[in-house]
Amino acid sequence: MAIALAACRNPAYLNRMVQPISTRSELVTAPQGRVASAILWGAAGIGGLALLAAAALWFHYGTAVFFEMITAGIAACF
Repeated sequence: MAIALAACRNPAYLNRMVQPISTRSELVTAPQGRVASAILWGAAGIGGLALLAAAALWFHYGTAVFFEMITAGIAACF
């Protein structure tokens, strides 16, 4: 009943209100394929290097010294 009353009083207003603000393609925009791929590969490379460095320190210094170095590094940050 409220819709019928609004349509009778001002149909132009009601028609404008029921229109979508934007289409689905405008709301969901995918990033460029090459840029997204480069960011993904860069992040994977940095993560791999950090893991490789941690493994190298582990094997070179042993577990006790490795954990002491990590603890000292975290303490130096704070």
